[in-house]
Amino acid sequence: MELSHELQSGLPLIAESTAPKAADRLDVLRRIAEYERTGQFDKDVENDPPTLPLHWRKVDYLGEKPFSKLKTAIANKLGRAFFTRQIRRGLLVTEAVTGMEHLGALQNGAVLTCNHFAPYDNFIAFRAIESALPRKRLYKVVREGNYTSFPGLYGFLFRNCNTLPLCADARGAMALLKAAETLLKRGESILIYPEQAMWWNYRKPRPFKSGGFRMAFKANVPVVPLFITMRDGDTVGPDGFPVQRHTVHILPPVYPNPSLSPKEGADALQNDVFAAYVRTYESVYKTPYTL
Repeated sequence: MELSHELQSGLPLIAESTAPKAADRLDVLRRIAEYERTGQFDKDVENDPPTLPLHWRKVDYLGEKPFSKLKTAIANKLGRAFFTRQIRRGLLVTEAVTGMEHLGALQNGAVLTCNHFAPYDNFIAFRAIESALPRKRLYKVVREGNYTSFPGLYGFLFRNCNTLPLCADARGAMALLKAAETLLKRGESILIYPEQAMWWNYRKPRPFKSGGFRMAFKANVPVVPLFITMRDGDTVGPDGFPVQRHTVHILPPVYPNPSLSPKEGADALQNDVFAAYVRTYESVYKTPYTL
């Protein structure tokens, strides 16, 4: 049987609906298809606000200042309340979590990876692993524009929900890596998106960036891969597309090999995690993986 274009490409399988589909989502799907054809897998597809530059000295990466602690507490409470409402309204659905037996790797700090397909996928991941986090918190690496450019509630959450902005400035990148090493060595867990850009409802694994794996190797902590699969639900969201039903796959942790050089060790972690993503994709969607 010939596979549909959508399944071959990784684009969502769109059920028929009489509801009008949001123009901005249709535009995003067209850009995804174009960038997929041209191999630009790390290119942004959303119409986000222009990125405002961030000076790394303005970031309290470790959240040590009293005002930072207060804003973080408020942001986490607001974020949980917001996403809980989305769950109750049936707009954010997790129907299964597999691989809970692998979460013991979080007890002494770990880097977690997740495929990036929605603004809320970090909350899906957090709810799946929260019970195994010793301090019940998860740090998230976010892009500079998310941290600086969004107004309102989203902007407040991006800046204060235990987020670690990745500055374009080289010194800012070094400040992030230094803070991440401190957090990991004290037993915290950090979520990264190795695919970099968010591609809305895209189902296939995309090529990885190496930064998060270098982070794990340097701190000598495991990488715990999360791969979230999805399927069309029976209900249609406000955007006119089927609400996605998610399954979180917690995959076996990958440990650094201390006999390797930093580059070789990070590459080994990256390759092993990507292979695990591909195996999960092929198993769930019943189709060979190709780019």
